[in-house]
This record gives sequence, structure tokens and C-alpha cells, in this order.
Amino acid sequence: MPGLLRRLFSPRWRHPDPQVRRDAAERLDPQSQREALETLVQDTEPDVRLAAARRLDDPQRLQELRVEGKGSRELDRQLIALLIGRQGGIELGRRQQIVESLDDAAMLEEIALQGDNQQLRLAALARLDDEAALIRQACDNGIAAVRHAAAERVTSEEGLKQLAQAARRDRHVVRDAKERLGRLRADADAVEQARERREQLLASLEQHARATWEPLYAGRFRHLEREWSRLADLPDAGQEQRYQEASLRCRKVIHDHEAQEHALRADRQRREQADQDREALVMALEESLAALYQGEYVGEQDLASLRAQKQLMANRWQALSEIHLADDGLRQRYDKALKNYDAINQAHQRLVERALPLEEAIRAGDEAALKQLVSDCKWPEGLPPDPRLERARHHLRLEKDLSGDEPSESQLTRFDEELDRLEALLDEGTFKGASRLHQRLRHLADQLPSSAGAQQSRLKRLGARLAELRDWRGFVAGPKREQLCQAIEALEQDATLTDRDRDRRHRQLVKEWKALGDAAANREQSERFRATSERIRESLKAWREQQQRLREANLAEREALCEQIEALLEQPAAQADPDALREIRDQAREQWRRTAPVPRDHAEAIGRRFGRIRHQLQALIDRRANEIADAKREVIDQARALVDARLPARQRADQAKALQQRWRELGRAPKGEEQTLWREFRQLCDQIFAQRDAERDDRAQRARERLEQMQALIDRIDAWQPAASSEADWLDKAVDEASALEPLPSGRRTEGMRKRWTGIVRARRERLERLSVAEVVGRWREVKPLILEHLEADDDCLAGRLCSDVEIPAALSLPPALKQAHAQRNAARRDPAPAEEVAERLARLRVHLALLAGHPIGHQDEPLRLAIQVDRLNDSLGQAPSREDELISVLCGLLATGPVSRQQWEREVQELDALLDGLSQLPPP
Repeated sequence: MPGLLRRLFSPRWRHPDPQVRRDAAERLDPQSQREALETLVQDTEPDVRLAAARRLDDPQRLQELRVEGKGSRELDRQLIALLIGRQGGIELGRRQQIVESLDDAAMLEEIALQGDNQQLRLAALARLDDEAALIRQACDNGIAAVRHAAAERVTSEEGLKQLAQAARRDRHVVRDAKERLGRLRADADAVEQARERREQLLASLEQHARATWEPLYAGRFRHLEREWSRLADLPDAGQEQRYQEASLRCRKVIHDHEAQEHALRADRQRREQADQDREALVMALEESLAALYQGEYVGEQDLASLRAQKQLMANRWQALSEIHLADDGLRQRYDKALKNYDAINQAHQRLVERALPLEEAIRAGDEAALKQLVSDCKWPEGLPPDPRLERARHHLRLEKDLSGDEPSESQLTRFDEELDRLEALLDEGTFKGASRLHQRLRHLADQLPSSAGAQQSRLKRLGARLAELRDWRGFVAGPKREQLCQAIEALEQDATLTDRDRDRRHRQLVKEWKALGDAAANREQSERFRATSERIRESLKAWREQQQRLREANLAEREALCEQIEALLEQPAAQADPDALREIRDQAREQWRRTAPVPRDHAEAIGRRFGRIRHQLQALIDRRANEIADAKREVIDQARALVDARLPARQRADQAKALQQRWRELGRAPKGEEQTLWREFRQLCDQIFAQRDAERDDRAQRARERLEQMQALIDRIDAWQPAASSEADWLDKAVDEASALEPLPSGRRTEGMRKRWTGIVRARRERLERLSVAEVVGRWREVKPLILEHLEADDDCLAGRLCSDVEIPAALSLPPALKQAHAQRNAARRDPAPAEEVAERLARLRVHLALLAGHPIGHQDEPLRLAIQVDRLNDSLGQAPSREDELISVLCGLLATGPVSRQQWEREVQELDALLDGLSQLPPP
């Protein structure tokens, strides 16, 4: 009952019957019963939905329902009808606003095609983004402005092609599409040309980056940079990366060369500076020696200064020799200056050794001993004398000038000169020299004649001045002697000083005491000073003996060192390593410094000996370094010849490695030249190895190109499916092309490509074979009318009627093998074989055909299968026939076998046709 009441009192639009709901929907008021209509729009029945949608006339609400997910196909049709102006009478502005908010492409396309206003259609067209929809609008829209607007938004090349072909109704659209297509293709060609130009520039730049430096390297790089910057298009990321990498490599080559050139210039400057410094050293030593010859006398200070200058110059010369060897002229000047210095130094040493005997001979007036001592000094000619030597020479000249029985006028003049000299010495306060000269003049004054009274008087006056100077020295020296006595007694009592400091201070006090000479001398102070000095010497006796033993030990070590180096210099090794000799020199110098001091009387001699040895050792080092430098220059010449040699790059690289090994075995040239030679040799080796790397890269690039060509060939053959057996030549050409690409580089990719290539070629040959078999089967089926004529002739012959020959139709073209089989069939009717033999022959041909088709064979035909296989094995001893040849042979046998009765043929023909159908089927592509 409740269900009945519910049906009676429920609204009709909720009735179970769809027809009732549809009628109710048509009667509902859209204003007051809008919710019911919106509910019916989602009804399960299409008619009800359609009737409800037609009652809704508010497009905005319909759009909201679609957005809420309550839409349907009928609702969309109603919305389109309202928007295009077919229903509702809605003003254009409102419809246009709703169209601008739509996002359904199908609805927008429909509105653009059927809208009742151009602006409405343009608004719908503006919302379309699919190019296919725009092409349809440009082709099918009824308003020209809309067609043109749609055509303008088609930009792709494919879209413009379709537009030019499909837009037949509007010539403006076709013309504009063709023009834009032409511009697009022109732009694409220009872009492609620019890309090819950019690729060519990149290839040139990359090849330039792999090349070695040459004089035009930087200019070519700048030219390629300018060409790259002039290109109008922008490079892609890959091209930009390749350009930057190649540019960096080129700049590195240029920077390396500039750095090398800078190093060479710096090396040349260092060598020039070394030559200038060495020239300045030699000139300074020569000037010092010349100044020594131009002076009035040679003193201890002059020789000490010259000795220090020579030592500093020798050290500086050796340091400069490590940078660059001197030329022969400069070395000869240096050796000459050293020889001159050694002569002066040795002469001075001889004079020092004979200083006391000279003084004693002058004091005693022993002229013979004095002459011998002056001769033994061997003072260099032209060198100003030492003051001690000058006194001896002066004494000899004075004795010679003033000796004689009757003094002459010249002797008196000479005596006056000596008096002037004595007066000058007194004016200077030189007591010792004046005293010695006064004694000599007093001795010579006794030999003067009586007429030399003036000279005698002057000598007496100068003698009085000398006595006054003696008294003055005694007045000054008295307090000094007391101070020295007190100082030496204080030194004896001082226990805080070390033995070395005590000895040094004692020597200094003794030297000062001796410097006073006989001024203010008295016995008491002399004995006091001497006794204290003796006690100090006694206290230092043990230390002095220890120092003497140390000096003697140092002297022995220095002598042993000199002997070792001299033994080395006497018999130097032919291939002595300069580095080893330099190490020996440095170690000897260090050992020489450690073995000091030595006995004073041997110091000068052993020093000269070591200096001479060190100079000879340095000369040996320089000579061996020069020999190594010459040998390395020969290696550089061989490397330079190897750069231009017409040999494989790998062989040149191997020879360059051998030259590098020889370079290492030679040792080091002079320090400054070693770096220069090494840079030149390394540059040549870099060129050789760069050529090897470039050739290796070229081989790798060619190998990669062959791989890419092989890959392209494989892809091309893989996509190719032969449609006829005549295309076998194309496959043979592809195989020849693949053979021409060998050898391919080894690797997993190559192995995979070879396997894939083998499989593809095998599959294509199999397909070509199947195609040739299918073509043979097709040609056989063309022969079917001829076979039927043979069967009719066979029936006449077997029925005892006239056995006539069958003629080949004029329209039928048979190959020679089938023509021969046709003739054999006609001959078989004239001399028919037994029916059992014909049946057996047909069965054998059927089994043979089944073997070719790969079909199963029954047990009853097993003996025939075995016999056929044996025959096939026997036939294949020479060369196995192809399936096409075997099939032609079987088909010729079928045509030649006869006469065959109609019943016998019908028993075999169905299976034969099935086998031929199986042979004619092609494998899937």
C-alpha cells in the first residue's frame, strides 16, 4: 500500500516510466522547477536527458553543471545551441563571455564553425590550441575572417603543407600557407646552412686544437674566432661546449708557446746578463791588477783587498758558470788575470818569508846577502815594490851610488837627496825608517870629502831632530809600557776567559809591545812583561799543542783531499757524469771549510794547491758538460729530423722514446743550457707525440665513422623487407659495403653489431629464398591450363583414342626446363609407362615436395623419404642445390610424368596444391 501511495502522489518527473518522465520534463517550468530539470538532465534515459536539457535556457548554469561534473552529451548540445544563437535569444556579449571561459576543444570547434556572429567565432577560435583543429577551421569555416585568423596560427611545416593542400575554397589561405611554407623552408635551409657552417668551423677549430704550434697558429685561431662570432644564429648547448673546449685547448697551446718563448727570452737574458756580469768581473780584476801596477808601492792592505776581490770573483764566476759557460776568449782573459794574480801573490809570499833576513842584511850592511835575497824574491817586473823590498833596493842603490874612492858631484847630489828623504821621514814621524836611514848616512858620511861640510852640518841637525823624536817616543811609550804590563798581568789572573780568548788577547798584547820598539825601554819593565808572557805561554802550552795537532791533522786531511782530486784529474773517466763531478766539488769545498785551521807556514801553499785543483776540476766539469751539451744538440737534431720524417706516427713516437731514454742516459749539460736544450727537445717530442695522438684520434674517428656507417647500414637493412627475389643484388651490394667497412674496432658494441648483422642478413636471404620459391610456385600456377590440356590428352591416350601432342599456347612463356618437361610429357604418351611406375613417380615427387615444404610425411612414404634424402646427399657432394632449383626440378618432374589418369591426378592434386601453398607463404616481415 505505501508503495502504491508513493507512486500515486509522487511527481511525474520521478515516474518509473521513461516516457512519463520525458513528457513531464517537457511540461516543467524552467524558472520554478529548475532543480527538477537539472536532476532529469542526469537521467539514465537519453530521451529524458534530451527533453530536460532543451527546457534549460541559461548557458551560465549549464556551464556550472559541466564544471560540477553533472554534464552529459545532451547538455553539451544544448549549451552549444544556446551559445551559437540557435536557441534562447541570448545577447552576444554574454555568450561571448561564456565562450571565453570554455576549455572543451570540441565545443569550441563547433562554436567556431556554427556561431551566428563573426566575433563569437573568433572568440571560440582564440581558445583553440590544437593545430589540427585550426587547420579544419581554416579549411571549413564559412567566414573568411575566421579562416584567415585560423590559418595565421598554423606555424608548423607539416601543418602548412596540409593547409596548402586542403584549403581549396579560399585562395588567400592557400597562397598565404604556401608563402609561409616557403619562408619556413627557406629559414630552415638557412638554419641548416648556418648549422653546417658552424659545424665546419667547429671541426676546423677542433682540428686546429689538436695541431701543434706553428708561426700562424695564433692568427688562424683568431680568424676562426672571428668567423664564429660573425655567425648570426645562436649555437646550441653542445656546440657552445665544444667551441669552449676547443678554444681552451687552442689558448693553452698558445699560452704554452708564449710561456716557452718567455722562458727562452728569460734564459737568453740570463745568459747575456751572466756574460755581462762575467765580463764585469774580469774587467774589475784586470783593473785592480792594473791599478796595482800603477801605484807607488804594494802594501799589505792592497794585497789583502786584491785577495778578497779574487775570492769573491771566483765564487761569483763559479755561480755564473752554473748558469752558462763562458766563451773561450773570456775564459782566456780570466785565466790570464788569475795567473797574474798568482804571480803577484807568490812574489809577496816569498818576500814575507825573507822579510827578517832582509832587515838583518840591511842592518849589517851585507850587500851580497841583500842582493841575493832581493833576487830570490823574484818580484814581477813593472809591479811597484813592497816597502820592505823598496828599502832593500834603496840601500843597494845608495851603496852603489855613494861607493868609490873619490866622491863625485853626482854622489853629493845623491847624498843630498837622501838627506831630503830623511827630513821627510822626520816630518812624518816615521822613527824606525828615519833611524835606519840616519845610521846608513852616518856610515857613508865618513867617506865624503872635506868640501861636503854643508852636508855634514845638515846631517847633524837631522840627527838632533831624530834624538828629539826618540825622546818624545820614550815620553809617550813609558805610560803605554806600564799599561801593557798591567794588562798582561791582569790577563794572567783572569780565569773566566777560555784558552782561545786568552791566547788571542796575549798575542794582541805582545804585538802592541813589539810595536813600541825601543822607545822608553827599561830592563825592569821588559823582564816583567817577558816573565808574565812566558807564564801565560806555559799555561797555554797544552792548548797550543792540541791546536797544533789539530792544525796538522787538518793539514793532513787537506793534503789527502788534494791528492784524491789530483788522482781524479790525472785519469778522468771518459764518460764522467758532470753531476757527480759537481757533487765531488761541493763536497770537497765543504770538507775544506771543515778542515780549518792549518799550520800558518803551510796555509798559503796548500791554499794555492787547492785553488789550482778546484780550477782544474771546474774546467773538467765544464768540458764534460759541454760534451754532453753537444751530444744533446745531436739528439735534438735527430728529433727535429724525426718530426719531418716520412714514417708512421707510431714508429716516430717509438724512436722519440728511444731518444728520450738516450737523453736521460747522457746526464746534465751546463745548468743554464740544460733548461734551454730540454725545452727545445721537449717541444720537438711534444710535436711527435701530438702527431701520433692526432693520427690515433684520426684512426679512432675513422673507426667511429665506420661503426656509425655500419650501424646505419644495419638499420637500413633491418628496415628493408624485400618484395621480390630480384632484390638479392641489393642485399649483395649491402654485404659488399659491410665488407668494405672492415676491420671494425674491437669491442662489445662491434660484436653485438656483427651478431645483429649476421642475423639480419640470414633473415633477408631466407626471405629472398622464400620469395624466389613463391615466384616459382606462381609461375607454376600459370602453367595450370597447359597441365589440364596434358591431362585431357593423357585421358584420350589411356582410353585408346588418338594420342596427340599438346602445343604450348602462344600467350604462355615457358622457361627452358619446363619446355623440356613439356616435350618429355608428349613423348611419354607416345610410349606410355606402366601405371604403377607413374604412380610411384608421382608419389616420389609428392614426398620430395613435402620435404621441401617441411610438412610431415606418413609412415607409408618413409622409404621414399629415405631414398630421396640419400639422393640429395649424393647430389650435394659437389655443390648443394638451392631450394628454388630443387623445386623447379620437382615441378619439371610433375610436368614430365605421364600419362596420368584423371582419377590418379585428382588423388594427388589436392595434397600437391597444399604443399605448394605452404611453399608460397612468406614469413612475417
